[in-house]
Amino acid sequence: MRINFNVPPYTGKEFEYIKECVEAQKICGDGKYTALDNEWIEKKTGCSKALLTTSCTHATEMSAILAGIKEGDEVIMPSYTFVSTANAFVLRGAKVVFVDIRPDTMNIDENLIEQAITPKTKAIVPVHYAGVACEMDTIMDIAKRHNLLVIEDAAQGVMSTYKGKALGSIGDFGNYSFHETKNYSMGEGGALLLRDETYVDEAIIIREKGTNRTLYKLGKVDKYSWILPGSSYLPSDMNAAYLYAQLQMADEINKDRMDHYNRYMEALKPLEEKGLIELPVVPKECVHNAHMFYIKCKDLEERQGLIKYLTSNDILPASHYVPLHSSKAGLKYSEFRGEDRYTTKESERLLRLPMYYKLTNEDLDEVVMRVKEYYKFN
Repeated sequence: MRINFNVPPYTGKEFEYIKECVEAQKICGDGKYTALDNEWIEKKTGCSKALLTTSCTHATEMSAILAGIKEGDEVIMPSYTFVSTANAFVLRGAKVVFVDIRPDTMNIDENLIEQAITPKTKAIVPVHYAGVACEMDTIMDIAKRHNLLVIEDAAQGVMSTYKGKALGSIGDFGNYSFHETKNYSMGEGGALLLRDETYVDEAIIIREKGTNRTLYKLGKVDKYSWILPGSSYLPSDMNAAYLYAQLQMADEINKDRMDHYNRYMEALKPLEEKGLIELPVVPKECVHNAHMFYIKCKDLEERQGLIKYLTSNDILPASHYVPLHSSKAGLKYSEFRGEDRYTTKESERLLRLPMYYKLTNEDLDEVVMRVKEYYKFN
């Protein structure tokens, strides 16, 4: 396509940093750039510890292990999310319990969580869709009253905040993604954020194949051994180097994306005012990161027609998640509690438009023009 849905971010420093790793003969995990990335996340979010991982999927799996999720437990989350959110807990033997979303933000409806809690419930997993925060005060209050853990899926939330607090740093555990489709990328990658220091040592051991090898490297033990069940969740330092070039320019990238977002909003507002489409909603207590720009069509048929029209004009849009509770695995490993008033209906209406760092105004304006053409709006 001439105008792609996504172009991975690139600043120009990536190859220089990767070359440094190669020349230093340090390309495995936990090198210089992994440490720099971890430090950046910790300073930006205020979390006690950040640990770079091979993916957000693996960060979520680590969260499930640290949370002690086991067979027979239940974990509450929205069905409108990526499969990794659920997989991490299903792999531990837990049952995933879905509740409906809010149609305004596409986030979990905080008012439906409490009625889904049973004696088996162990955690709540809010997903911050499009980098817009869930209603975390309510969720944290519910968790406190029911003695539950909160595991934030902030895959799309780097640089976003809720009432001044960084997403991923509010719950007990937070998970970031640095996949190539995210605002900041290392190709494949993620990070685990720990709010409380009490989990740090265990997390480091789990991440390092279940060994105390990190303590050995720090000179705190004279040999390392197997301590806990774990796995290899360390990304290559070359990937970390690629990411660090972008974290150094995080504010510039964020501003660029916000400029795109605001340009879309201004240009498409007249279509919303005519009742032709709906635009994203950002609650006043949230500062988002322009991770995506989406519109909502009247229904699935209209959305599919718009996709066909845009692609015929060399523009690649994208739909998003098919609700997990309707999938083959979802039918086996999960339960939807309450009514599906919005999850399926809203997911079928949502269409994401091209959004990436250094998207040109000319290309963005052409996307807008084609959307207006489809709706015969002059």
